[in-house]
Amino acid sequence: MTFAGGDLSQDAFLCGRLVLWQPLQGYRAATDPVLLAAACPAEPGQSVLDLGCGAGAAALCLGARVPGLVLAGLELQAGYADLARRNATANGQAMQVEEGDLSHMPRPLRVDFDHVIANPPYYPKGGTPSPRKARATAMQVETPLADWVQAAARRLRPGGWLTMIFGADGLPEVLGTLGSRLGSATVLPLAARQGRAASRVILRARKGGRAPFRLLAPFVIHNGAAHDGDRESYTPRANEVLRHAAPLSAEFD
Repeated sequence: MTFAGGDLSQDAFLCGRLVLWQPLQGYRAATDPVLLAAACPAEPGQSVLDLGCGAGAAALCLGARVPGLVLAGLELQAGYADLARRNATANGQAMQVEEGDLSHMPRPLRVDFDHVIANPPYYPKGGTPSPRKARATAMQVETPLADWVQAAARRLRPGGWLTMIFGADGLPEVLGTLGSRLGSATVLPLAARQGRAASRVILRARKGGRAPFRLLAPFVIHNGAAHDGDRESYTPRANEVLRHAAPLSAEFD
């Protein structure tokens, strides 16, 4: 699978600090990778592996906020892997992108990382899939969340951090998979509006961590009870994160 030039758009993230090529008809990054990047506690000089990196949105958003990171990505679909490399170059960031899947990690990525981030597909199989195979593969669950957690644990150095964003209904599976290798788990629910149930969560867990589990107050993304026309109506805090590259460190501290 490849994407021709006419099948792509250039989209600005973080108020234009990052510009990404994305397929017009395939999976297109929105707020999830930006929130994922904001939640990762990476520091300059550390290494980060993005599992299922797509066109590179999460890793490159993180690189735009934190200078001097050593970025790497694993991507199943060749077309998206090519876009991730292209986007890294276009944004002046170095990122090693390898094509492959979680069960057969490419040899260049079989090293220890300070951080692993992941935005796994979370729409269940069934129903009517997207007619675009690339989009269906990126959006619908093929690999269990447990496999993502286990792959991340293998790639983390002792004391390293896993940061994931996924559907709230997957939380029991993820927590049940952490086992003794990953601890100090903290979960940030993501609510579209005040009073709404969280449909997604961000989880942070540390390899070898022993701190008690924490469930945080929901992070509310939009103001108001309902969508108001074409305006995004982000809350002030969501606007800082999604538009101005603020980290989510205050929420996790």
